[in-house]
Amino acid sequence: MMRFGAAMAWNVFKFCAALRGLGSLMILLVLAVVGFTYSVVITVYGPAVVSGGAGFRSAFSILALFHILLVMLLWSYFSAVLTDPGSVPANWRPALDEETGEVVALTNLELDKQIFSLQKASSHVDSGNQKIRYCRKCNKLKPPRCHHCSVCGRCVLKMDHHCVWVANCVGALNYKFFLLFLLYTFLETSLVTISLLSNFIAFFSEEEIPTTPGSLAASFLTFVLNLAFAISVLGFLVMHLSLVAANTSTIEAYEKKTTPKWRYDLGRRKNFEQVFGIDKWYWLIPAYSEEDLRKMPALQGLDYPSKPDLEAQD
Repeated sequence: MMRFGAAMAWNVFKFCAALRGLGSLMILLVLAVVGFTYSVVITVYGPAVVSGGAGFRSAFSILALFHILLVMLLWSYFSAVLTDPGSVPANWRPALDEETGEVVALTNLELDKQIFSLQKASSHVDSGNQKIRYCRKCNKLKPPRCHHCSVCGRCVLKMDHHCVWVANCVGALNYKFFLLFLLYTFLETSLVTISLLSNFIAFFSEEEIPTTPGSLAASFLTFVLNLAFAISVLGFLVMHLSLVAANTSTIEAYEKKTTPKWRYDLGRRKNFEQVFGIDKWYWLIPAYSEEDLRKMPALQGLDYPSKPDLEAQD
């Protein structure tokens, strides 16, 4: 049994390492799809813009919107890839009791005793019954809404999930960027799908078409790829927007199935602002205003407001 357990632990570790390596390949795949789509769209609509013929206005409008969405897509994507989702600060100590919302007044000795008891506790110490949460894998305290990522090998603030498409965890500090990536991907792929619909239909037509077979085949493939991405991304986007509306993450949505009332649900408007900020000018760009970062602790991933009435019940 000990050998079997050790083998399982080794296999899990290899699986996590494989996911880390897969993430780099997925970034290249995303860039390859974007590059291929770009070349096809330019090939289809570029000549009409250059010639300035009858289709100039429609071709120019499509290319202009396509480039705007492409810039926002890549900006959001690399922001999600390169931004640290949120790490637990060194020597972090809880300022509030996660259960009651009251100030924790513990001496270092008392805190060390609680940490020691958590180290010896069962695997269910993070279920919400303990005043102080502790990660035995990282061997450190865990802030509220923080979870350990086995792929990254560390605790992540308000972790939502580990995404191989961005080769990074999605957490407190890059969740907005990830959502914007989904939004602009859906808009971009929808635009490409609609603009190439006539080429897709022409692929099955027996009439003579003023284009090369290779260009027509490339347009067909691009249409199919972008349609598939648009449909799949739409599903993820709707799911995550529903999570934002309830002020919960994917992990928390699963965990709180046994908790009928969610203390962090402050209403859709305030829940939305805890992810996107208050400044409306920054809602659609992968960045935060200095004022939002200063006034909203939730954007830093450590402190989250909650309902006072539910604090007393917990």
